[in-house]
Amino acid sequence: MLRKILTQTSSRRLLSSSVPPLFSKPSISPFSSASSSPEPPSSESITVEQPGTTISVDRSALYNLPDHYHESTPDSELVKHLKSVIKFRGGPISVAEYMEEVLTNPKAGFYMNRDVFGAQGDFITSPEVSQMFGEMIGVWTVCLWEQMGRPERVNLVELGPGRGTLMADLLRGTSKFRNFTESLHIHLVECSPALQKLQHQNLKCTDESSSEKKAISSLAGTPVHWHATLEEVPSGVPTIIIAHEFYDALPVHQFQKTSRGWCEKMVDVGEDSKFRFVLSPQPTPAALYLMKRCTWATPEEREKLEHVEISPKSMDLTQEMAKRIGSDGGGALIIDYGMNAIISDSLQAIRKHKFVNILDDPGSADLSAYVDFPSIKHSAEEASENVSVHGPMTQSQFLGSLGINFRVDALLQNCNDEQAESLRAGYWQLVGDGEAPFWEGPDEQTPIGMGTRYLATAIVNKNQDIPAPFQ
Repeated sequence: MLRKILTQTSSRRLLSSSVPPLFSKPSISPFSSASSSPEPPSSESITVEQPGTTISVDRSALYNLPDHYHESTPDSELVKHLKSVIKFRGGPISVAEYMEEVLTNPKAGFYMNRDVFGAQGDFITSPEVSQMFGEMIGVWTVCLWEQMGRPERVNLVELGPGRGTLMADLLRGTSKFRNFTESLHIHLVECSPALQKLQHQNLKCTDESSSEKKAISSLAGTPVHWHATLEEVPSGVPTIIIAHEFYDALPVHQFQKTSRGWCEKMVDVGEDSKFRFVLSPQPTPAALYLMKRCTWATPEEREKLEHVEISPKSMDLTQEMAKRIGSDGGGALIIDYGMNAIISDSLQAIRKHKFVNILDDPGSADLSAYVDFPSIKHSAEEASENVSVHGPMTQSQFLGSLGINFRVDALLQNCNDEQAESLRAGYWQLVGDGEAPFWEGPDEQTPIGMGTRYLATAIVNKNQDIPAPFQ
């Protein structure tokens, strides 16, 4: 089946990008803040003489500010909002609340008003590296649809679709499987109006009902709907859910072990009016509740940790997905960078492909955290006894087992030297550092491979077979 899909998949474009490394964290200490004040200028003065007194007045700064002088800039609307929340509360806010405001504040959140993806944006995702990624996800969805018994109607849901690149490549790659594409009703869960417009454009949609946020994609003639949350997607229909680089943007709470117990890391405003991290004086309700829920980690594992990072929204989302899959049938594919272990301290900020201070200029940088894959498994199994969880496996294993090597070989037969170089670069970026490279390539071709950085896991209805390629 995989070979049939791969050989019938149409070739569209050859895309690759050069990305700076995003995975080695710099040594930033957010607890310490450096303040600087301008040095007094030493040129141009006027002398005023009075009986018995001579006064020199420096006037240079009135005309030409010295190079090292930095005029304080007014706070952005998001900074004002965060400070007002902290002031109104009479104390600091959780890291999770800070993260949620920074990313999805309706007026000034990082994702809300612009395109942040690609070489010209702040970071690059796998679908932007090569069309082969979206095509392999298409292979996975067709195989799962076969295992589901080829239902005549399927809700294909993507969480956080970005530019819509993955979905566009998936539809193009599966366009010859008419029974499959004709069964699809696409539901995009996206809270950003700016990104919704990009998705509409890249899926080549024509509006059918603006009031219901419904359109038709000319790529496969499939209806496309937009929703703010997964709960808004209609239930009662077999569902396939794709969550690629979505979980890493969900808010996390951070806790630190102290002599007082597990205290929560919070965001406050210091005397210099700058944001800073502080610890709660006593364990917060969130610390008491979430640390108790952290049952997927053994007591021995927790005993060794000094820091713990937990995402309750990730657990809630997983449970919603599991309940839907358990009752309606189908499955979910989750691909993200993370660990098959409890996470200690991974929150990071990226602006223009570089790490920056998490508290610096909120709303101008992406905030993300490693995904705790054991918590996904635990949450799904806790929510529904009708689902099974498979994986995680590395992205290299996942793409290799689905046949990305056959796909790249097929594409190489019909391209020039420049396109071939782009194809190989994209291939190595997706599977590099992985456990299933199919060519021997020079080390310099794989400096920033996503092959082992990203993990894939699947949640499926128990009445279906084990999904490819987790058998």
